[in-house]
Amino acid sequence: MTSSRAAELRNLLNRWLHEYHVLDEPSVDDATYDHAYDELVELEREHPELVTPDSPTQRVGAPASARFQKVSHLTAMGSLEKVTTEEAIEKWADDVRKRLGDGASVAYVLEPKIDGLAINLTYEEGVLARGATRGDGEVGEDVTINLRTIPAIPLRMLGSDAPRLIEVRGEVYMPLAGFRLLNERLVGEGKKPTPNPRNAAAGSLRQKNPSITAQRPLSFWAYGVGAHEGAELTSHWQTLQWLREHGFPINPFVERLETVEEIAERCRAWERRRTELDYEIDGIVIKVDDYAQQERLGALHQRPRWARAFKWAPMTATTRLEKILIRVGRTGALNPWALLEPVEVGGVTISRATLHNEEDINRKDIREGDDVIVQRAGDVIPQIVGPAGRHKRGTKPFKMPSHCPLCGVEVVKPEGEAMHRCPNRACPSRGLESLINWVQAAADIDGVGEQLVRRLWELGLVRSLPELYRLTKEQLLELDGFGETSATNAVNSIAVSKAIPFRRVLFGLNIPDVGWVTAQNLARHFGSVDRLAAATQEEIMECEGIGPERAEAIAEWFADDDNERLVAELRSLGLRFEAGEEDRPVEGPLTGKQYVVTGTLVSFSREQAREALEALGAKVSDNVSKKTTGVIVGESPGSKVAKAEKAGVPLLTEDDLKALVGEL
Repeated sequence: MTSSRAAELRNLLNRWLHEYHVLDEPSVDDATYDHAYDELVELEREHPELVTPDSPTQRVGAPASARFQKVSHLTAMGSLEKVTTEEAIEKWADDVRKRLGDGASVAYVLEPKIDGLAINLTYEEGVLARGATRGDGEVGEDVTINLRTIPAIPLRMLGSDAPRLIEVRGEVYMPLAGFRLLNERLVGEGKKPTPNPRNAAAGSLRQKNPSITAQRPLSFWAYGVGAHEGAELTSHWQTLQWLREHGFPINPFVERLETVEEIAERCRAWERRRTELDYEIDGIVIKVDDYAQQERLGALHQRPRWARAFKWAPMTATTRLEKILIRVGRTGALNPWALLEPVEVGGVTISRATLHNEEDINRKDIREGDDVIVQRAGDVIPQIVGPAGRHKRGTKPFKMPSHCPLCGVEVVKPEGEAMHRCPNRACPSRGLESLINWVQAAADIDGVGEQLVRRLWELGLVRSLPELYRLTKEQLLELDGFGETSATNAVNSIAVSKAIPFRRVLFGLNIPDVGWVTAQNLARHFGSVDRLAAATQEEIMECEGIGPERAEAIAEWFADDDNERLVAELRSLGLRFEAGEEDRPVEGPLTGKQYVVTGTLVSFSREQAREALEALGAKVSDNVSKKTTGVIVGESPGSKVAKAEKAGVPLLTEDDLKALVGEL
């Protein structure tokens, strides 16, 4: 039984390695592979007679692809043993000190573990002679002609003291901003997008036509050397400085430390900060600095004793997409979302993910019943990258329902929009979703979220905004889970929210086609709800960013008797319906600039992006025009990208936004 299990694990792991390293089409996530690998390591440790030459524990990487000429490395490119806990780091450091003995002082070098493609660059007399992928560690693929197209890789080393021969090791990767733009271009060309930056980098480097590679936004970090003649290198830290001096890019966050406590602290800090980078890292590499000490420590099973890779919980996982469901938003938009078989991603168990819209679902070819790759970055809502392998038999492409799932009215898809919408203004979604939008976005009421609002709605306690502001502590105390303190805090938070600015009130009223930007413009232009309610369609059109159709919808909303009563009732309850100082534009370094935000951002909500730009004097608009300074593009953008390209307006990334508001 034990031997058959070991054989089964060997076959699985070898197949998965081939898919990952050679085909660039992994069928399982990192966590699944690591679990199987650890099981085989344990079996072989307990039963050494089961170790075979073809076991993945006895090899590194995968065979070279037949598409490229094979090339042997002058010295092997090894693989690192991984650790996942601070206790494991301490145990390894203790082992290092014991093996070195004599109370040896040990220093360490820490480097972000870039999630890209490991390569080996051979320089002869300072000139790039050959570049190859790692392959199986001994033999890789000759991709010199493609590597030469990457600007970060020097074709000739700097300085007059270049060694006769040296192998420079590093990682080719694709920055996240470039990855997003690449996928947008692929989709625009009718091609399938790549699931992640690592696959995008590997696929770009293995293009048969180097001109295609040259068009891809690839970059490179050097992290060490192999064989060398004519260079006096005595430590890893010295080597990195030497490489930098000779023209190689070295990651700016590499550092030299002398205590295990510092190492553990840095690993914790980087796990929190990993989403701030413009490239993906999946851990931290820790190396003993001194080469003489590395030599004394040696290696075990081709893995050096002098280094470890501290890896975090994977940010991607594979699971089953049980069903695609529809949620109707406050504006009638039909928002698809995925119900998943629960899976742990980045240390958090998730069971649902966003799907954006029908076009995005079918572009990624996502189907109910498929195994899919789920990705989570920081605190962002998980997203489905794409299917994990082939479709299951009987699965079908997704199609948006023809009628609203709540009211049964036939849905529409306005020209130029990505979303389907329910046109029924009496649809039940308008009430509940408007309340949720109010507490989460418009008023941002502390301690009152979607779950509580849904509960109050179902119990009939709150079915409108006025009822929310009339909610009493006594009503909450009758609900399970509420005590004196929590009920008092919730009621107080609701009361405090009455002081939100006029622009937020306008946004939260659920006026058709009035989002954050339009609400801000209306508040500034009219100054009060009375002036806005009395305005004609033509007068509303004088407000920035408002055309005939939107002006008509706004005028109709204020002409409705029920809406007039709603405004009067909220005003009597103490909400603000006149513009204050916070509603007025500010002067700053971005004064005179105008931006549009489209798609889903990773580090900002739409409101946060808008407020950050406006705090520096910029204007944020809903529409692209010749006045637009730039369009900030997030995940799954709409038609505004095409409009910007047609108008010659620059497309900006989220990192550009961070730089604008001073976060880089």
